[in-house]
Amino acid sequence: MKNTKDIIKETEQWSARNYYPLNIVLEKGEGVWVYDVDGKKYMDMLSAYSALNQGHRHPKIIRALIEQANRITLTSRAFHNDKMGIFLKKLCSMAGFEKALPMNTGSEAVETALKAARKWGYLKKGVRENQGEIIVCQNNFSGRTISIISFSTEDQYRYGFGPYTPGFKAIPFKDAAALEKAITENTIAFLVEPIQGEGGVIVPPEGYLKEVRDITKRKNVLLIFDEVQTGLGRTGKMFAYEHEDAKPDILVLGKALGGGCYPVSAVLSSKEIMDVFTPGDHGSTFGGNPLAAAVGIASLEVLQEENLPERAGELGSYFMNALKDLNSPYVGEIRGKGLLIGVEIKKECGTARPYCEKLAELGILCKETHQQTIRFAPPLVISKDEIHWAMERIEKVLKEPV
Repeated sequence: MKNTKDIIKETEQWSARNYYPLNIVLEKGEGVWVYDVDGKKYMDMLSAYSALNQGHRHPKIIRALIEQANRITLTSRAFHNDKMGIFLKKLCSMAGFEKALPMNTGSEAVETALKAARKWGYLKKGVRENQGEIIVCQNNFSGRTISIISFSTEDQYRYGFGPYTPGFKAIPFKDAAALEKAITENTIAFLVEPIQGEGGVIVPPEGYLKEVRDITKRKNVLLIFDEVQTGLGRTGKMFAYEHEDAKPDILVLGKALGGGCYPVSAVLSSKEIMDVFTPGDHGSTFGGNPLAAAVGIASLEVLQEENLPERAGELGSYFMNALKDLNSPYVGEIRGKGLLIGVEIKKECGTARPYCEKLAELGILCKETHQQTIRFAPPLVISKDEIHWAMERIEKVLKEPV
């Protein structure tokens, strides 16, 4: 039987090196807990970048997956299936939108939103063909396709992948005045994350989301919220924009929509915007497949039935206050909302990576982002006792030099 070292060696031999994982090989998980091939138990404090809001292998979601897999898994969109309509109705009803377009990954959903917005801009707003602009924020992260990295401001995401897709303009995050100044007659949309997760868990000041909503409405510019990471309960509301009643024109969802076991994403909007698509404009062989739809239905039901957004709000406040009470000399700032929390390590104390490695030794799995920030984002099913268990170990790491 292969051990951790053997498996990592084999993986690195055959896999392109596009990730830098911790030296741990996981083989099973349940709830907030996972186990490596050597039998060691860990608490998952990353949740696959918020794809596991419902926890590992939630019984209801796994049951839906198995039941549907025993019936039919894929039809393509050449035919209807008996699950997609039910899924999209539930999703739209929950979020308060008129139509949805199902895809697979978050990046695909963002690309779909960009296409919908551009076509709306040309057909409905009257922007001249191929002159449309979409405004984004610096330090953004919406995926790694060519179009998406074209509006990234992170050098590594762009290096070696040009030429880039034109039509994007970047402004500072958290600066509503900069948005208003950047809008021109060719501006079609403003794409923004309510909280920049991959960018270091950067939380805008209270009122920012409402202000950009007001500006975009006044200027006839579409507001697109990328809630692939912040949506579906993570921040203490079902959707992060609900903290400020700033409903967007287009909402992008993914990750936890698949309940941690299948890739499911979707774009939600109004009939006016979605009706710019005609058959053949856009599609996906796997988008809206019956297996994904069945998993999506169960994933949404778990979020509702177990009140996971409310749970994230309550336990997130408890967790963040506990972290702040440590008064660690190595921590510069603690920020977040709900169970999406960033602990920024002071630059003079090194980077976040060694702290994550030390936490892993003590049984807590998390990951650094943007060099200096430890991201804590456990499954929303975590209990207060489990947070207390984690804090005993986090305290040891953040109170001592690594």
